[in-house]
Amino acid sequence: MAIPLSRRLDFSEIPQLDVGTLLDGGSNDSLVEALEAACTDVGFFYVQGHGVAPGLITELRKQASLYFNQPMAEKMKLAITPQMRGYLPLDYSSYEGEERAAKSHQEGFWVGYDRALSSERAMEGPNVWPDHPPGLKRAMLDYFEALERLSKALQRGFAMALGLGEAGLDGHFEDPMSLLKLNHYPPQDAPESVKHIGVVPHSDSGAFTILWQDDGEGLEIENKNGEWIGAPSIPGTFVINIGNVMQIWTDGRFSSTPHRVINRGGRDRYSIPFFVNPGPAAPIGPLGNQAAEPAEPFSKYIQQRLRRTFPVAQIPEYIGP
Repeated sequence: MAIPLSRRLDFSEIPQLDVGTLLDGGSNDSLVEALEAACTDVGFFYVQGHGVAPGLITELRKQASLYFNQPMAEKMKLAITPQMRGYLPLDYSSYEGEERAAKSHQEGFWVGYDRALSSERAMEGPNVWPDHPPGLKRAMLDYFEALERLSKALQRGFAMALGLGEAGLDGHFEDPMSLLKLNHYPPQDAPESVKHIGVVPHSDSGAFTILWQDDGEGLEIENKNGEWIGAPSIPGTFVINIGNVMQIWTDGRFSSTPHRVINRGGRDRYSIPFFVNPGPAAPIGPLGNQAAEPAEPFSKYIQQRLRRTFPVAQIPEYIGP
């Protein structure tokens, strides 16, 4: 039996917020209140006024198409590394050996901060770049820089929404471990198992995600009643979703909402998530208890999570302090 279609989302069900004030270094009470409500009640929201030039998105979307339309053998020359850099192959397996084991009908290309390999920071290393298309590197780096600016503005907003003051989360994002990924989803007419769709149901591991998606539908969000609700693209916006780290920091006040992707649109679908991650030393525990109860560092948390999620990357066991 095919997976039931989600009901089409009424846009009012996922808030749309104009974050231009945050980009300009300001704030207002109504925006902060709306941000707090979105993070608490939904865990997802659309943002406009984000300051990212449309040309950057258009160029990166073009380069992504050129890259993914190459032969598989060419893409596999840069097979994903244990530092989550490079090509994630189509139909990769997740959670091998677990009850939730599945395959994702998706392929991706990952980059992060270009850093030297280190035995102490196993999830960091140099980016890898293909020879073709020649414009991919520049397009990804320019986009990465623009999304960093937006992410810092949102960090301010989240801190104010939590009553921590504008700089209340700054210390947790020192030396961040954020990652940028290109996604390509071939179409699926009528998948019969949730264990082989575009991306299986999951919640993101990091602090929050900034997602651009093309005009094809596919992203679905599970609401608090267990319904899968479509979250289509809205021109000129990004989708922001809260990740597990932010949910943990807020002791459940902000919601890391499960979501999945099924590309039933009959054509290729592209999306570009920017996974905003804290620094390696950021403690993963409720913000109010971190002084009294030392928590594991983000470097350990993310290595363990990604090791389970992406066995194909052959991420080693965590051996840090």
